[in-house]
Amino acid sequence: MSKTSLWDRLRYAFDNSLSKGPVALIGWLALASAALILAASLFLWATGIAPQPNLIDLLWMNLLHTLGRSIPDGDNATWPYRLFMLAVTFGSIFITGTLIGVLTAITRSKIEDLRKGRSKVTETGHTVILGWAPHIFSIISELVAAKANQPKSCIVILGDKDKVEMEEEIRDKVGSTGRTRAVCRRGSPIEMSDLDIVSLQTAHSIIIPSPEGDDPDSSVIKALLAITNNPNRRPEPYHIVAEIRNPKNREVAQIVGRDEVELVLVGDLVARITAQICRQPGLSVVYTELLDFEGDEIYFHAEPALTGKTFGEALLAYEDCTAIGIYPKNGKLQLNPPMETVIQDGDQIIAIAEDDDAIRLSGRTDVGIHEEAIHSPKVAEARPERTLILGWNWHAPSVINELDRYVAPGSVVTVVADCADGAAEIARRCAGLRNQTVHFHLGNTTDRHTLDGLAIETYNHVIILCYCDTLDAQQADARTLITLLHLRDIAERTGHPFSIVSEMMDVRNRNLAEVTRADDFIVSTQIISLILAQVSENKALNAVFTDLFNPEGSEIYLKPAADYVRLNGALNFYTVVEAARRRSEVALGYWLHAHANDAAKAYGVVLNPDKSAPVTFSEGDRIIVLAGG
Repeated sequence: MSKTSLWDRLRYAFDNSLSKGPVALIGWLALASAALILAASLFLWATGIAPQPNLIDLLWMNLLHTLGRSIPDGDNATWPYRLFMLAVTFGSIFITGTLIGVLTAITRSKIEDLRKGRSKVTETGHTVILGWAPHIFSIISELVAAKANQPKSCIVILGDKDKVEMEEEIRDKVGSTGRTRAVCRRGSPIEMSDLDIVSLQTAHSIIIPSPEGDDPDSSVIKALLAITNNPNRRPEPYHIVAEIRNPKNREVAQIVGRDEVELVLVGDLVARITAQICRQPGLSVVYTELLDFEGDEIYFHAEPALTGKTFGEALLAYEDCTAIGIYPKNGKLQLNPPMETVIQDGDQIIAIAEDDDAIRLSGRTDVGIHEEAIHSPKVAEARPERTLILGWNWHAPSVINELDRYVAPGSVVTVVADCADGAAEIARRCAGLRNQTVHFHLGNTTDRHTLDGLAIETYNHVIILCYCDTLDAQQADARTLITLLHLRDIAERTGHPFSIVSEMMDVRNRNLAEVTRADDFIVSTQIISLILAQVSENKALNAVFTDLFNPEGSEIYLKPAADYVRLNGALNFYTVVEAARRRSEVALGYWLHAHANDAAKAYGVVLNPDKSAPVTFSEGDRIIVLAGG
């Protein structure tokens, strides 16, 4: 066996030092430069061929010469000196050129790293979105609106996608973000090292949207594990908002996230909203007003002056905002509590207002209620309803189950879809229906002949579900659009009005489908995006939305104005509030049938009106109330 020579050892050590990166290479170049300068200076000093015999002057001259500065030879310079300095020049060119090449490579590598989005974010108080989901643009848009009044804010997105592509898509689909900066970084939400890039330790809130794929909940749960079990995590609790599709995964996600996570159940939420909206035209606009950051929103406000007062008295204490519930200091949040509930010290009022600084008491003792205009409550007889569902996706059985909570006994649901397993899925997941029966028909919902054979005019409500399970977003939305156009034509030809709720995946297609009808609400992932953005700004709002969309809690209804007050006579909204209060309801606003086709007037919906302003109701108008089921 041959013995390793000293030269081999030195060469091996040299190669290892170069493998450490550009810093080591620059160090070797610096040593080479120093050796060249020192050797040249000693040679010139020892031989005496240089015009300057002083060693210090020779060292300075050779340093400048190596760096590329031309030094005059002088009249007494000899040819040996000139030839020697020419050799030094060639050596300095090699060293300087190599140094420039190294610096260029370092700069190019740094630019590439920046383009890859792997540099660490040093923001504080920012919102982090973990994962690149189809509805991320809606989330960003709402967060931008929420942070519009902040002088400096930031949204950091971590996605397993090219940083430049993410930034370009945000600019294309979101547009200007104003004073809010959108920072993109490339990485995986389930990698702890990648989470350090987005500075979770200093973040205000973290949003985990449901990604695309066959099992999105597993990815969300893994991201929760990576955050909560990270050895570098901060000691203070995180504020996490996570999206879960399958209700069966809720318990596991809650175990992982504990008190740090607020879960938004997509399937149940979309099903409940669909069931509520299809039975109440105009409710979609109310939900949009409450969920986005552009109109009136829900706030929590401490009002010491109301301590000792009842909730019923608090309803008449505000002029331009609406109290809807109480958040006890030590207790569970209550929407529309009993009117005699006493507000305790430390309790907060849950109110709908234009802004948090708009929540203030009116100070009025006489609000001018028109007693003669208030009507006594009427008990409406519940009648069986007929609902038609066209299309299919994974939460179709949930929609049927949610409808069963609202309709009267003897109701009927007919499902027509191009899904071979539809009947089996309904039998398996809708076995506990009490108030309605379900009929399933296999058919193409975009075929006019199929639609004409359904006698659609005999149905009270129609729901169009997109085929998001089997088709991509654009193809699924195209089928929904075609079906919707056929239904509108049938409604016009038959003269039979029925509410239509259409579900779409892409917001741009939703805008194409919208017409001047408040009941043509499109249930899509945008609703989920709005809720995620709202809860990320205020954690307590998740309990409000959970109660609001729960059929067992207090919900929003649009009821005939004639059941509350007289028609065709001017009165103030205080009178409506009092009429609703006597029924243990909270009046939130009203819907004017005359403006139902006017998009500029929010399709007739007026939420949180000025209570002193006069209003006249006509036949067909409705009062928006928060009431028990």
